[in-house]
Amino acid sequence: MRPTGRLHLGHLLGALPNWVRLQDDYDCFYCVADLHALTTRFDSVAGMKQDGIEMVADWIATGIDPQRSVIFRQSEVKEHSELALLLGMLVPVSWLTRSPSYKEMVGELGERVATFGFLGYPVLQTADIILYKASRVPVGEDQLSHLELAREITRRFNGLYGKVFPEPKAILTETPRLVGLDGRKMSKSYGNTIDIAEEPESVTNKIMSMFTDPARKRLKDPGHPDECNVFSYHQYFDIPDGEKAEIDSACRQATIGCTDCKQRLAARVLARLDPIRERRRQLLDEPGRIEGILEDGRRRAQTVATEVLGEACRTIGI
Repeated sequence: MRPTGRLHLGHLLGALPNWVRLQDDYDCFYCVADLHALTTRFDSVAGMKQDGIEMVADWIATGIDPQRSVIFRQSEVKEHSELALLLGMLVPVSWLTRSPSYKEMVGELGERVATFGFLGYPVLQTADIILYKASRVPVGEDQLSHLELAREITRRFNGLYGKVFPEPKAILTETPRLVGLDGRKMSKSYGNTIDIAEEPESVTNKIMSMFTDPARKRLKDPGHPDECNVFSYHQYFDIPDGEKAEIDSACRQATIGCTDCKQRLAARVLARLDPIRERRRQLLDEPGRIEGILEDGRRRAQTVATEVLGEACRTIGI
């Protein structure tokens, strides 16, 4: 993940549970992708290191175990950059410019991302993966095209120099379609998120201000739960089926108001976040704790990265 600061409910319900489960079956490497962050925040680097620390605190508080998994900063393992340089020698520019996400971002951000680094993002991403000879990468369906490009680059390297790297395969992960508090896509840029580490009062206030069924103007108007953002959240926060059905029925019959529904949701969200927030606080209150975890992870990642990069260089003949 790129270090963009505190994570939000979308991460809590999406990528993070999958990352936690993967620790049971795989040797996992979790990377603070600060070099990738520079592709879009090259001119706003203040606080990026602290953003990474905040992000790692969120990871660990939600169940990533630094004893079982390797947690490290991308920029501190220089082999990522060196392997990306070598891969860049053999990747046609046309492979990079045809990417739908590249075209979309250039369309949105224009000259801001018309940089060499942004164009080469998939090359560095491939290096991140194959440097550890990763066999599996957890992705959502929307990221499959990115992984397929990594597989193409890997095949090209192996075809030119000899088989060094396995072609990484996807572990498809389903993520809930949790929208933002205002009904739009959940994004920090829209200011419509709830952070994992958000204080209880702020969580409650944000939930109480959420958009609800647009057709329900008054308490006596029947509601439409299937069109209500608040109701869509209930299913992700451990609501029993019976209570969910009760809210659905009461809303349609106008015997429950939106305020009551939001209060119930706030209680469930806080019940999930409170223990995470406490674990996070303990981590950050201990000076140097996160940096120590990252340094240990760097050493462990470096051991693998040095060996694999050396093998790649010998295969190339340099």
